[in-house]
Amino acid sequence: MTFQSLIIGVAGLIAIAIGWVLALGDVPPLRLTIPYLIGSALLTIYSLINWNLVFLILNGAATALSAMNLVR
Repeated sequence: MTFQSLIIGVAGLIAIAIGWVLALGDVPPLRLTIPYLIGSALLTIYSLINWNLVFLILNGAATALSAMNLVR
């Protein structure tokens, strides 16, 4: 991974995180939360296996957010 691609990846990560923060007040429906939780957990494992740090952080956060939405 080059430094330029890392910067682009981190910028995308920050943009998505800002979008999540802005949407935190809305609780998504369960029919969206469960597939999103499963998908983000699988992508977290995939990112770990391939050691892609940007996607590991992004998908790990998506998994955590989906898990929190299950109990909200």
